[in-house]
Amino acid sequence: MDAFFASVEQRDNPELKGKPIVVGGSSERGVVAAASYEARKFGVRSAMSSFKAKQICPQLIFVKHRFDVYKKVSSQIMEIFKSYTDLVEPLSLDEAYLDVTENNFGMKSATLIAQEIRAKIFEKTQLTASAGISFNKFLAKVASDLNKPNGYAVITPAQADQFIDDLEIDKFYGIGKKTSEKLRKEGIFFGKDIKKIELYKLEKKFGKLGVHLYHIVRGNDQGEVKPNRIRKSIGCETTLNQNVIENQKVIELSNQLAIELENRLKTKNIKGKTLTVKLKFEDFEQITRSNTVNFFFGKQNEIKEIAKVLLMEEFPLPKPIRLIGLQISNLNTEPENQKFEGQLKIPYPNF
Repeated sequence: MDAFFASVEQRDNPELKGKPIVVGGSSERGVVAAASYEARKFGVRSAMSSFKAKQICPQLIFVKHRFDVYKKVSSQIMEIFKSYTDLVEPLSLDEAYLDVTENNFGMKSATLIAQEIRAKIFEKTQLTASAGISFNKFLAKVASDLNKPNGYAVITPAQADQFIDDLEIDKFYGIGKKTSEKLRKEGIFFGKDIKKIELYKLEKKFGKLGVHLYHIVRGNDQGEVKPNRIRKSIGCETTLNQNVIENQKVIELSNQLAIELENRLKTKNIKGKTLTVKLKFEDFEQITRSNTVNFFFGKQNEIKEIAKVLLMEEFPLPKPIRLIGLQISNLNTEPENQKFEGQLKIPYPNF
């Protein structure tokens, strides 16, 4: 979908149409969850601090998120996807892979299917979508960003080699800013630069990523579209109205998140073995600290105690925090963890 959250807000509030808006945060605090295309022209992006966004776009309008509405619209979109194929792998509320090799309408052209789906989405939701069509997931994902908003792109097998050769490393799906910088330092700027490097050298320098890069630059992405993706983690976080540094206040904030996290886990009948605490400081430096135990847990008291152990190891904090988050991973939904669950027993230090 094109600027999904922001587009929903502009659809439901005609006064916002054509204006630079962001969903989430405020003019002073928080983080941008989504930016309209009008805002993106100024350089505003998701995950950017609200303060910076307002600096580069003074006329920016902040809109409070309505996740219940976004989920409802997402369900309508997924329904359309599933009318064409059972092989739908959602990546988020507004994006999914579809394998239409075999489809419910016996259509031979993936491009025509994509065009039909985009038209049906607009008819149902009055929102635009962009599509990428290719013979593997990596190329389809990259193609979906080529002609946004409200466009589509096709990469055929005959076009793939040249396309990948000329593809800038920044545009490789799955490569973030830090990895991109690391690759550039090694003289890797385009797909063709990766092709020149032998597999063992890529693996030695970049581990699993190196192996992945070796294959995808040759158009070899064997990843299947998986309709039932296994959730790897569940968490929650909060951006504070005022920065906090006092030990007790940080623990109180953590305890509040533990209650919310327990509710999320209960709703999905999920437990986990690993708790991660995330702290973002006033200068936007971020740290995470994790602890893995031998048993599944999910009750708020258990979460509070494990989080407290992790936090106490960081006290006194070197500087005030502006965000705190908790996340549980190593879940009982993962195949390797479904053999048994036991009762939590953690040796807590005395405080």
